[in-house]
Amino acid sequence: MFPYKYICIEGNIGAGKTSFCNLVKSEFNCKLILEQFADNPFLPLFYDDPERYAFTVELFFMTERYKQLQKELSMDLFYDFTIADYSFIKTLLFARQNLGDEEFRLFQKMFSVLNQSFPTPDLFVYFHRNPDILQKNIGKRGRSYEKKISDDYLSGIQNAYFEYFRNILTFPLLIIDLNDIDFMKNRDHYEEVKSYLSRTYLPGVHRLSLSL
Repeated sequence: MFPYKYICIEGNIGAGKTSFCNLVKSEFNCKLILEQFADNPFLPLFYDDPERYAFTVELFFMTERYKQLQKELSMDLFYDFTIADYSFIKTLLFARQNLGDEEFRLFQKMFSVLNQSFPTPDLFVYFHRNPDILQKNIGKRGRSYEKKISDDYLSGIQNAYFEYFRNILTFPLLIIDLNDIDFMKNRDHYEEVKSYLSRTYLPGVHRLSLSL
């Protein structure tokens, strides 16, 4: 059992967040919160024309995440803990990457108001993989609208996360370097990642590496 009531698993596109959360759900009595990204009708348009659809796609994501987390993060006595494959801060980090300065300033104001509604995760976990490995995982998913995602875009998202991590002082943040780990195929790797989440960490950033 994990010593945390609310765990967020974060990472870049294709990092394995959802797969890991589903494995945890299959083993524990926990509430599972998965991002409903496929419901964003503007996402395929964004990958075709990012400049035109960036603000629209980010605004849609923000409102949908807000509605989902408002509903799901209520107290629930029937579960031992909650695990989510995203955090609301993801909204701001992706917007910083995708929006121009004027649009981002407006977006940031709206985000700040909505973000006050949510509790801080008891443990924030970031799955780190290099862009080439992310691209392999993205290709395996077979989503046509993701084919245009570039290494530069993935690197930009990664940099946005690490810039955010520099200011984390009030809650524990765990960065796990997964490299080419596939915990869906190798149970030992899943167990090792799970063991990292079973430890108690002080507030601030902690980094561990899981290698083949």
